[in-house]
Amino acid sequence: MNGETAWALYETRLRRVSAYIHEHLDEELDMERLAEIACMSSYHWHRIYRAIYGETAATTVKRLRLHRAAGDLVNTRLSVSDVAKRSGYPNLQSFNRIFKSIYDMPPARYRNEGSHTIFESSTQGRITVMFDVTLRTISPMSLIGVAHRGSYMQIGKAFETLFGAIYARGLAKPDMRMIGVYMDDPDVVDVDKLRSYACVNAGNEIAADAPLERRTIDGGEYAVLRHKGPYSDMYKAYQWLYAEWLPASGRQLRDAVMFEEYLNNPRDVPPTELLTEIHMPLQ
Repeated sequence: MNGETAWALYETRLRRVSAYIHEHLDEELDMERLAEIACMSSYHWHRIYRAIYGETAATTVKRLRLHRAAGDLVNTRLSVSDVAKRSGYPNLQSFNRIFKSIYDMPPARYRNEGSHTIFESSTQGRITVMFDVTLRTISPMSLIGVAHRGSYMQIGKAFETLFGAIYARGLAKPDMRMIGVYMDDPDVVDVDKLRSYACVNAGNEIAADAPLERRTIDGGEYAVLRHKGPYSDMYKAYQWLYAEWLPASGRQLRDAVMFEEYLNNPRDVPPTELLTEIHMPLQ
């Protein structure tokens, strides 16, 4: 087996592991079981997983569970103890400690005072804080990506498939930009029918063999909001753009998709330091 064939095999196996992790976050995820799914010895599997994804499988599971927990705290009425259990922490004290170590405050306080609250309306029904929005004209952008269907909060699964593929195939380049393309409005489309794409910029010289596919971002003028903080807050930022900034700007929307560019990596920085640029297309 040559090196190219071996990495293609690893890509397929790790894609199975990534899918299993995302689909079983509510369950006990035994590392030996994940090695079995990868059809590899535990000794070698952990090293290959880390080489492809840049973190251990245990770190991936912890990061994904806490990401989902933050979303539950912001977007649902689940009690903190229920969120803790859903995240694999039957001991509430352990959940409070670990959540605080990542999000800089315990979960109950995060629900009431986290960065998402700056996008919420005052008692007069309006958001009083102003955010930095810049107008930017961009050229059309060619992308390769992996399709995702379902909650936008779970697009990380598609990103892991994307990066597993491009690293295993030797396609990764240091200047690749992480782009999320969102096709539907989550306020009007059922969550299980939401369509999105996890992408990187790439020219036509890069083959887009399955599960990769080509996408294009339209050129033109965009309103760009730079958001700092957890991805779980993004929904509130969109609401502010549509309800506050757009009417005040006097501008009209162009018939093109919204997209996000992720300026750093959730594997490298804590959620409170994540930087995302939301792009709203304008006429």
